[in-house]
Amino acid sequence: MHFQARPGYARNLGIVACSIAAFLFAVPALVVVERAVAQVGQGAVTPTNGGPNPYRSIDGWGKLPPGRIWGSTSAVDIDPDGSSVWVLERCGAQGFVPASQMQPGVPFNCDGSDLDPVLKFDSSGKLVKSFGAGLLVFPHGIHVDREGNIWAVDGAARNGKGQQVIKFSPDGRVLLRLGKAGVAGAGLDEFNAPSSVVTAPNGDIFVGDGHGGDTNARIMKFSKDGKFIKTWGKLGSGAGEIDIPHTMAMDSQGRLLFVGDRNNNRIQIFDQDGIYLNQWKQFSRPSGVFIDKNDVIYVADSESESVRNSNIGWKRGIRVGSARTGALTAFIPDPVEKITGTSAAEGVAADAMGNIYGAEVGPKRVMKYVRQ
Repeated sequence: MHFQARPGYARNLGIVACSIAAFLFAVPALVVVERAVAQVGQGAVTPTNGGPNPYRSIDGWGKLPPGRIWGSTSAVDIDPDGSSVWVLERCGAQGFVPASQMQPGVPFNCDGSDLDPVLKFDSSGKLVKSFGAGLLVFPHGIHVDREGNIWAVDGAARNGKGQQVIKFSPDGRVLLRLGKAGVAGAGLDEFNAPSSVVTAPNGDIFVGDGHGGDTNARIMKFSKDGKFIKTWGKLGSGAGEIDIPHTMAMDSQGRLLFVGDRNNNRIQIFDQDGIYLNQWKQFSRPSGVFIDKNDVIYVADSESESVRNSNIGWKRGIRVGSARTGALTAFIPDPVEKITGTSAAEGVAADAMGNIYGAEVGPKRVMKYVRQ
């Protein structure tokens, strides 16, 4: 695995080995799963299209102001209060248009819009706060940290904006920017189509940089004040290699980084230093990953068999399971059987009551699922 670190950043190999050994001893359940995965190789996993579905959907959740309609919506997260829902919406954009198809003078997602892309709802779906107008081009990923700050990932560049991760206070003040505004690149202070962001308990920042094609394919780590620490990963399908780091989440104790390696149809698990630990394919093609305080993992698949004939034999939907063992416990299938393009939830989150929220790009909405 290739690592690139800031000058002076070094580790004693013996210390790393000891820390990994201590971690594995502390989490025996994950060790068991890792050994089981190693035995079967995870090369040809039987599609996990069954399982119980103990949820029912709530239609029409999420009320927007009069005159505003839902556009493509790929990102959702939960406020520290455990019930409020934050959504990143593409300013009414009607359908997914990749940055490669941007045309001069033609509106593109939030560029040129006066609508707020960052939206906060209460659990009933009432809009209680919004902000961010004029600051984002292509809203893609969202993360709400432990202090209630909102991190928005802007995955494209236009008119001197975009290709950044922006940290907002809960009232919408810009607190930090990562990346160069309007510049796509592979430098240590640049992004090229960033997709996801998550923070550790100590404030360290992890950015999934890249969205396929000729963009980047790496994880970048920064200190809480935005100073570069290290990067790992490269384009590929081997252990630790990445092809679209579309989503990221941490376990309940903030130790492990779960990366939704979408084009490789798997979740890769790393420690916070980028050491590869495992891969899971039983959760299908991950567009969104969320892990709650009890280590229940929710994984949204919005592309299997519908985008570029990907992941044949697997059904789209939301898979629920254990982030400790990898076992699946429930599956909410996409009600649409056959479609060309993204369908069902791309972003996913669950509140403290276990209600699930799915942010949908193709259907242009946020769906709420409650236990029956």
